[in-house]
Amino acid sequence: MRPSREAIRSNEFSYFVSTQTAGRRSLFQVERWARLMVSTINHYDGTGYKLHAYVVMPDHLHLLITPIESIEKSMQLIKGGFSYQAKKELGSNMEIWRRGFADHRIRDAEDYDKHLHYIHLNPVKKHLCTSPSEYRYSSAYPGWKLDPIPQGLKPEDFIGTMSGTAEAVPFQDTGRSFVKEVE
Repeated sequence: MRPSREAIRSNEFSYFVSTQTAGRRSLFQVERWARLMVSTINHYDGTGYKLHAYVVMPDHLHLLITPIESIEKSMQLIKGGFSYQAKKELGSNMEIWRRGFADHRIRDAEDYDKHLHYIHLNPVKKHLCTSPSEYRYSSAYPGWKLDPIPQGLKPEDFIGTMSGTAEAVPFQDTGRSFVKEVE
């Protein structure tokens, strides 16, 4: 039996969240799908959650967020928002997401740092790139400004090293592609 979810108050905790595509299909290996997913994640930053880090892998995604209402509402915005846009912009009627998501409440600055690095190193571990900054569907890609580490998690030496808000920048063609363009 699964333990019941603890009561969540607005903006109280940060979470590492993972979710997968239905059937672990590599939907985000397609350029248009991956870009739309990044756009969706950034669209709800500031209104549904504070975005600290993310990576969109071919068949799943990882996020480091602080929900504004609840983790469930934040994931509803991301998964539901993407499904709506995929139907509208990509003409997809397929089941996109595996039901549910996995989450881990961030306990302290060390836990935050561990999950931040996990997110950024995920494409390297899966051999999609050699450095986190090369993978364009990740917050490690140059040009992203993200929400700062939550105040309650900041150790003394961390203050001031991360700041800003998530801000989408145009995709830059680096000549390397990590996903296939399929029409």
